[in-house]
Amino acid sequence: MSDNKLLVQAELGVLKKGIDACREEVDRVNVKVDFMNSSIVNVSNEIEILAEEFRDFVFAQVKANRLNQAETKLVKIRQELENKFGHYDLIRRTTTGILQADDLGIVRKSTLATATEELMLSTPGYWLAPALVALAAWINDQEVLANKALKEALKRDDAKTSLLFALICRRANRKTSCVKWTKRFLSNQNERELDRKAIIILDAFASGLLGKDNESIITKQVEEWIHKLEEDDDFLEKQINQWSNAISLKKQPVDISSYTYLRQYSDTWPILEDIMEGADLHAQFFGYLANIFEQESNTESIKEQLDNILDTLVSDFDDEEIPLRIEEKLESLIVDNKGDESLARFKIDSEMSVFDTHKEFTELLTDAAMNPDITNASVSTQKFAIALSKDWILAAYNDLIAQNRVKIPYEIDLNVGGFMAKTSDASNEDEVIESFNDWINIEKMKSLDDCKMGGLGIGALISSVVFLIIFFINILNGNEGSIKFLMFSILLAFFCMYKHGSLIENKKNINNDYEINRKNGIEILRACLAEVVDFREEFDLRDSESEYVVDFLNRISPEQYIKKIPGSNRKVKL
Repeated sequence: MSDNKLLVQAELGVLKKGIDACREEVDRVNVKVDFMNSSIVNVSNEIEILAEEFRDFVFAQVKANRLNQAETKLVKIRQELENKFGHYDLIRRTTTGILQADDLGIVRKSTLATATEELMLSTPGYWLAPALVALAAWINDQEVLANKALKEALKRDDAKTSLLFALICRRANRKTSCVKWTKRFLSNQNERELDRKAIIILDAFASGLLGKDNESIITKQVEEWIHKLEEDDDFLEKQINQWSNAISLKKQPVDISSYTYLRQYSDTWPILEDIMEGADLHAQFFGYLANIFEQESNTESIKEQLDNILDTLVSDFDDEEIPLRIEEKLESLIVDNKGDESLARFKIDSEMSVFDTHKEFTELLTDAAMNPDITNASVSTQKFAIALSKDWILAAYNDLIAQNRVKIPYEIDLNVGGFMAKTSDASNEDEVIESFNDWINIEKMKSLDDCKMGGLGIGALISSVVFLIIFFINILNGNEGSIKFLMFSILLAFFCMYKHGSLIENKKNINNDYEINRKNGIEILRACLAEVVDFREEFDLRDSESEYVVDFLNRISPEQYIKKIPGSNRKVKL
């Protein structure tokens, strides 16, 4: 039997050595694998670096090639512009020169006539050429020639010719003619794709710069635009959305520093912050409106805008030039950005508004009223736009008020360390505190129930008893070595005593912790409830300021701020 035992031990020893050798071999393989992995990572990094360098090289080469192409194309495009439209630039410069010369009175009238007639012969089809002849004939009091030239200019581009002579008549203080030309310009406009210059023209008219509309010509044109737009089934909804969005942009963050506890302990806080900002919008919007209407309208700024329109009208590109001008701009940007076409296209997309300035009439009114920094609208233009859009603004504003009030939560949620409560106005403070105390008691009992000896402690206690019984049995039977059972029993007994002492200490700590939590929790809940009262009061105060806005808008009369337009018998319907 002992030989077999030795043989088994010897075989186990051999097996152990084999296992140890195998483990060492595995360790060596792992080392090699780690080394290979490290090498692969290094190679991969180097490949990525090379790939990045290659991509940079390719991108640089593409940029260089595109830069060369852009420089070549720019030359060709500019040559084409010069060949096709170079004479347009000459006419534009001549028009500007004639206007300046007429203002100064330092050029002979015969010189003006000769210069314009020569340009007319060299630029067939361009609207400004006959307009220029008409202008020179007008200055020379040649009525027949002026009428013929005007007829041809109107045939080539009615809207631009009408606007040109409306502005020239304003400069010459011929306001009766200015009104007629203005009416003709506006009648050529599509209310769904209106040139933004039309708003400035209307503003100038409302300010008395273009003459009195004794026949309500301009008023009728504006009403006609609105009437056509009102035919759309979704018109009112569109106006409400349009103005709601514009007004909502005036919303600003509010000071929430006084709501320390609600921000931390209320899951409803995001809603509360949102509706408070919605209520604060009333003061923001009222201040915005009051600032506009308290300012004096500056007709000088409108005159400057009209002169700028005249300059732009004379010097701006014609529609047939725009495709080449856009192409020229793109290639120029590519050159400026060293061949980076993506960046150039991004920039030209941002600048496309230069070539596309048409919007629906009511959109232009909203932009003028709410975005003066972007639209360069004067205070007078803002007053005009708000007065004309008053009923739409009121509809949108009342809708915003209703939307914000709908979001007001009836009950505000509180969450203090897992304790959930609700309150509407903090009037249930006693109930909340009582519920919190009950919750603390229940949670404390759960924690105390969980604080038990545990399986290990119970097992040690049972084992101690068993070893003690075995010890006594051995003593009675006179067996040797029974002392070790006594020692095991004593050690396990001490372990049980230690566990029991720890258990008592843990329960004491649990009681203390929960009492601290009870005290802190009650303080937090009382603070939260106090902030609920403050929040409700502050919200009501801010929300009540909506009445000032509504009253302010109701007092605005279109006739009051469009003072030169006689009162219409038709109120703008919404």
